[in-house]
Amino acid sequence: MKDVTGSDSEHVLHALLAEVHTTAPTNLSVLVNRYAVRLGLGHAEIYLVDLQQRQLTLLSGEDRLPVDGSLAGWAYRAMSLRVQNTDARTLIVWLPLIDGEERLGVVGIHMETLDSTRLERCRTLASVLAMAITSKRAFSDRLVQQARTGTMTLPAEMLRALLPPRTIGDDRAVSTAVLEPAYALGGDAFDHALTESTLHAVILDAMGHNLASGLTTAIAMAGCRSARRRGSGLREMVRTIDEALAEWLPEQFCTGVAMQLDLASGILSWVNSGHPPPLLIRDDQVLENALEHPGEPPMGTPGTLGGHPRTVHEVSLRPGDRVILYTDGVTEARMPGGSQFGLDGFTTSIIRATAAGELASEALRQLIHALLDHQNDKLTDDATILMIEWRQPHRV
Repeated sequence: MKDVTGSDSEHVLHALLAEVHTTAPTNLSVLVNRYAVRLGLGHAEIYLVDLQQRQLTLLSGEDRLPVDGSLAGWAYRAMSLRVQNTDARTLIVWLPLIDGEERLGVVGIHMETLDSTRLERCRTLASVLAMAITSKRAFSDRLVQQARTGTMTLPAEMLRALLPPRTIGDDRAVSTAVLEPAYALGGDAFDHALTESTLHAVILDAMGHNLASGLTTAIAMAGCRSARRRGSGLREMVRTIDEALAEWLPEQFCTGVAMQLDLASGILSWVNSGHPPPLLIRDDQVLENALEHPGEPPMGTPGTLGGHPRTVHEVSLRPGDRVILYTDGVTEARMPGGSQFGLDGFTTSIIRATAAGELASEALRQLIHALLDHQNDKLTDDATILMIEWRQPHRV
């Protein structure tokens, strides 16, 4: 395998960056392999994670690797490097494909030897790939199809098109979410966004489980984003959703929680519209009733338009605190014996995942899989979980 000098590799990477923007998504594997060889590396294989984060599918084929139980999956789960020895006496360097905090999949780069220079080139290649996949999957059915293992219903297709990435954040805070059933959503959804000073997060649960439910959630999502992007506060945001639903879908309503986290102070503000109260996890324990307050009507119900302002609640978080939002499909899921999963089962699973030191996104992945396993992968209602983690703020 021919190596290249530092200056040559810089020219190769510049050429790759210039070409990747004009390359069709279906040709990404060919392009990456061509440049991997020029960088003194070997064959590269790109795997994308499926919607349920159970398997990794080869972009250029049908080969699949389990997220649980493979070295490639270990790299995905831990967002970290893993090196595999093969029978052919070569190495496979597995690197996660990450866009910010969002896990997209992995890339496996085959090579004969590994040193610091080659490792740095592998990392650079993975970064370029992640950016390319993120930018191209918005218009590529091929990339979308590779992330699916089932047929999606029309309401689910509509809601999936509106959802943001599963995970967003930086070194100050992270917001991550999971949503099931992946291919048959009814009215659940989540949204989150990050600004210079604030992390915004919303969870929604529309009445019913049909196309009307999806339309209700779609209007609520649009109202939320419209208000947020014009600088409205939480009261005005919920008021926007109330009025939009009353005008366009007067027979429908939607429960939800809208939150804002001040990234500098850790002050969390929220409005709860007829939804289960959030949970606060601190020092690997759920603080009982920490975020419980008297409930208010769901969004879109007639009583919300009577002029009474919504109540905004506040709490000061500590670095490392995690806040959980969830829909009732989580706690109402049935165990094998017929009993409900319940809040106790839910909180026990949360503590088990967080106490293991898992990343927030990985903790939720394990949690939703545990719930699905109890249900034999068949949920009777949407189950959505969103977790916010406040980290140590920037130090000057």
